[in-house]
Amino acid sequence: MRTFPARVDAVIIQAVIAGALSFSHLHDLAEAAGQGGWKAWAYPVSVDLLLVAAWRRMREQRRSGLPSGGSRLWFLVALAASLGANIATAGLLDLAHVPASLRVVVAGWPAVAFFGGTLLAHTPSASDSADRDASAVSETGDSARSIPTPVLPEATASGTADPDPIPALEPAADAGPTPVSASTVHLPPALVDRAQLLARELHSSTGEPADPDTIRARLGLPASMTPAVAAHL
Repeated sequence: MRTFPARVDAVIIQAVIAGALSFSHLHDLAEAAGQGGWKAWAYPVSVDLLLVAAWRRMREQRRSGLPSGGSRLWFLVALAASLGANIATAGLLDLAHVPASLRVVVAGWPAVAFFGGTLLAHTPSASDSADRDASAVSETGDSARSIPTPVLPEATASGTADPDPIPALEPAADAGPTPVSASTVHLPPALVDRAQLLARELHSSTGEPADPDTIRARLGLPASMTPAVAAHL
């Protein structure tokens, strides 16, 4: 079995060095602002985690075509906190006499980071939106199947039929099976957008028009919804 030597990536080395320096600057600033002990070490962890979480969520939303304004805001907040600590510890601030305003900012950071992390964790993703749309379509189909069939009046106990019976409708001799138009099946706008996005991705990757049945399967819809999906592509 052949073994390959591990390659050292310069980008990873640069990221480790920059992260270590930023981590140290945040620790020094928090300690100078009165957050001693383990609390001074927790501040850089909080800032870096919020920065990475906001960046990952922003990339996911961009790939899925969802708005990423909230994720971008929290990414800028965490980036400002990291850059501010780096600049403050570069000799521009006397760490022995930290201003009261900076002490307030450092002391209030945990609440801000907790609020931002909570919002990022509960931000809906593309998979969540597709699941909700598929659930809505499934509930619509179930409610349509649960409509009771009208019952024709039967004879009464005395043996006499209803005086005004409803005549049974007979199909016309020349009429064939009634076609079901795909336009009569309405899909939620969010599901239509998701289907069109998948169609464009398949077309760009394969160079051929997307198969409606493939789009329907990826959305998790029943096979009967293929004509409806094809009507919106």
